[in-house]
Amino acid sequence: MNLKEKILNELKNVYDPELNINVVDLGLIYDLDVSGEGDVKITMTLTTPGCPLHDSITTGVRYCVEGIEETRNVDVDLVWTPAWSPEKMTPEGLRLLGR
Repeated sequence: MNLKEKILNELKNVYDPELNINVVDLGLIYDLDVSGEGDVKITMTLTTPGCPLHDSITTGVRYCVEGIEETRNVDVDLVWTPAWSPEKMTPEGLRLLGR
């Protein structure tokens, strides 16, 4: 398993507390860039711009990735464009949502 796959696997432990679905299966992770030195840049969104738990979710993402031994610096970039929609969810996320 390469480092990018390892990070995505670990990010499945970070949940949106309102929907109780992880950020990967919700489709909140838009991009994941890993340098050869272990620097990580994550571009992500949330289900709504007014999400009251945005700090806890983005902090959870950062903390989760920082806990991986091979990573060095972790940057989480929260974006609102493109807007999140259920079409971004994985098949597993849709199943968990009951769709």
